[in-house]
Amino acid sequence: MNIRSMKSFYFFLRWGLTFVVAIIILLPLYWIFISSITPKGSLFQTPIDYFPKIITFQNYKDLFIQLGIGEMAINTLLITGLSLVASIIFGTAAAYGFARYDYSRGVSWGYKLLLFSALIPPVITARPLYDFMKSVQLVDTYLGLTILYTSSLLPFSVLILYNFVKQIPPSLEEAAQVDGANFLQVLFKVYFPLMKPAIATVSIINFIQCLNEFFTPLFFSYKIKVLSVGITTIPRTSNFEVPWDLISSMGWFITLPIILFVMIFEKNIMEGIIAGGVKQ
Repeated sequence: MNIRSMKSFYFFLRWGLTFVVAIIILLPLYWIFISSITPKGSLFQTPIDYFPKIITFQNYKDLFIQLGIGEMAINTLLITGLSLVASIIFGTAAAYGFARYDYSRGVSWGYKLLLFSALIPPVITARPLYDFMKSVQLVDTYLGLTILYTSSLLPFSVLILYNFVKQIPPSLEEAAQVDGANFLQVLFKVYFPLMKPAIATVSIINFIQCLNEFFTPLFFSYKIKVLSVGITTIPRTSNFEVPWDLISSMGWFITLPIILFVMIFEKNIMEGIIAGGVKQ
C-alpha cells in the first residue's frame, strides 16, 4: 500500500468513525425533539415514524400553562446568573492568591484541598450541609441556592483560572502597584482584561453545569423550582402512564440552550481548556 492509499484509508476511517459517533450522540437528541412535536396519539404508533407528518406545539403550551415552566426558567436564570458572577469574581481572586503565593505550603495545600473537594460526591455531604443551611435559614432561598451552586462551580473555575494567572508576568502587577494601584485595581484592571478567554470558557462551562444541576435544587429547595427539577413535577395520567410527550418537551426545552451555547462558543471552550488546563 503506497502513501497515497494509506492517507485515503485513514481519511475515510477517521470520518467514518466521526459519522458513527455523531449518529450515536445525535440520534437520542433527534428522538427527543420529534417526540416533543408529535401529537400524543401518534407518539407510540407502529411502525415508528421518524419524520412525523403532523407537527404540534401543544406540548410546549401545556408546559407553560399547566406546569408554569416560565417561572422555573426565571428562577433558573436568576440563580445561574448570580452563581456565574460570584464564581468568576471569587474564582479569579482565589486563583490569583494560589498562583502568586504558591511558595507557601499552606496556600499550596489549600489549593489541593479545594480541587479534592470536587471529588466528594454531593450525597455524602448532603445531610450535614442541609442541617447547616437550615440553621442559618438559607434552605429554600435564592441566596442559599446561589451559595450552593457557587461552591460547586469554584473548584473547576479555580483550576482553569489558576493556570492562566501563572502565565501572566508578575512584572505587570508590579508596574501597576508602582503607579499606585491597590489589590482590587490590579485584579479588575490588569488581570481581568488579560483573562477574558479563560473567563469566557469558565462562564460557558459553568452555565452548562448549572442547567444540568439536579441534586442541589431537589434536596435544598421545595418552593423554588428550577428547570432541571421541573421535569419531576410533570403529573402522570389517570392510568399511571408516563407522559412522554411532556417529558420530551421539557427535556428539549432544557437541552436547546446548552446545544446553542456549545455550537456558538465551541472554539472558546476548547482553546480555554487547552490553554488553561496545561501547566506551563
